[in-house]
Amino acid sequence: MFTGIVQGLGTVLERHAAGGGAVLTLAPSFALDDPQEGESIAVNGVCLTARNIGRDRFCADVSPETLKRSTLGTLRAGAQVNLERALRLSDRLGGHLVSGHIDSVGRVMQRQTLGDFTLFTFSLDRALARYVVEKGSIAVSGVSLTVNACGADSFSVSVIPHTLKETALGALAVGDAVNLEVDIIGKYVERLLGGRQAGQRLDAAFLAEHGFF
Repeated sequence: MFTGIVQGLGTVLERHAAGGGAVLTLAPSFALDDPQEGESIAVNGVCLTARNIGRDRFCADVSPETLKRSTLGTLRAGAQVNLERALRLSDRLGGHLVSGHIDSVGRVMQRQTLGDFTLFTFSLDRALARYVVEKGSIAVSGVSLTVNACGADSFSVSVIPHTLKETALGALAVGDAVNLEVDIIGKYVERLLGGRQAGQRLDAAFLAEHGFF
């Protein structure tokens, strides 16, 4: 699990095909002081397994499915990506719970400067619209953001100057693709409600029985 609080940028040093997928070699902007071989690192919001980890680089295998369903399929040497190491139970949850499993690829529909802030509007798969709510959370290329407004096939977010500077969102232009992961809690709630017996009430007892409190 991740929080959507990006630790730094990474640069793609190399990409080569392997086993129908690809292997990425990445250089993080921060030192991996306590690397754990096989640990999870989110790359533009995609949970990947890191190997051959050094202080200034690591490798990650990317499956054909991930290449097809995320923006990682378009990465080339020199590209900059958002990086986040996996959440530890002792860490602050500064963003929201992010699994690193991409739901869809969206595109920048509009970028507008509003004072010191930047308002982005992204396209959204209509099948995911029910999980995106005003003032709720969404991960855009691994960055936890608050939804300003949402419609049937789009949503907007306001990005602060620090986030623009410290993440790859600052380089986005109209038409660019981004990885989207909706709030996982909404999907679990929907699944849970769909499994209710006819006439069963959604009350405190039901929620307690299923571990919500």
